[in-house]
Amino acid sequence: MEIQNKNVFITGSTRGIGLAIAHEFARLGANIVLNGRSAISDELLSEFAAYDVKAVGISGDVSSYEDAKRMIAEATETLGSIDILVNNAGITNDKLMLKMTEEDFERVLKINLIGSFNMTQSVLKAMTKARQGAIINISSVVGLNGNIGQANYAASKAGLIGFTKSVAREVAARNVRVNVVAPGLIESDMSDAIPEKMKEAMIAQIPMKRAGKPEEVASLVAFLAQQEYLTGQVVALDGGMSM
Repeated sequence: MEIQNKNVFITGSTRGIGLAIAHEFARLGANIVLNGRSAISDELLSEFAAYDVKAVGISGDVSSYEDAKRMIAEATETLGSIDILVNNAGITNDKLMLKMTEEDFERVLKINLIGSFNMTQSVLKAMTKARQGAIINISSVVGLNGNIGQANYAASKAGLIGFTKSVAREVAARNVRVNVVAPGLIESDMSDAIPEKMKEAMIAQIPMKRAGKPEEVASLVAFLAQQEYLTGQVVALDGGMSM
């Protein structure tokens, strides 16, 4: 798929990995929908002025089915279509299993997994009718390997992988491609919250001996969006952590 002049909706894109993905697509000439639960500031939108593309902000809660439908309808009305969806919005709420409450578990699944269902279903009818489209879901190596204190997060990210493969099978004949990126330790607000000693121990387990950069995730997401014969795949971007 040619990226230039395409319309891309990136959930959770006001900072970190999501914002890096938005910048990468804008650099390649795509129009961008920035999304977050709070209103998108004019200051943030102004970052995209230099790209000579359209950049619009649409706020809403991906975990709400009605909100997801509204956001996609609003984006479609503004830009004409949504050609690429990146399901990036996600949260953590880490606790050991014995201390995790039902609410702790459900809240993470509702945003990370059900939010991706809500957004995907909201774009899928138009994509299959147009016989073109790309959906890239942001999972995690934790969804592949599990992690202590992250049963809720791991379940949501592993579920996203199964979700992706199933949807990819359903829509492949309509030329809609659905893939997963599973990042490892990436420099972000989320990783900044990890205690320094713990982070050093994690990096020691990575063959490349460093954390990844948001721009590296963004580059891979844009690559996947352009591949016409690649679907249902999980690409771990983790410096070799999950080898």
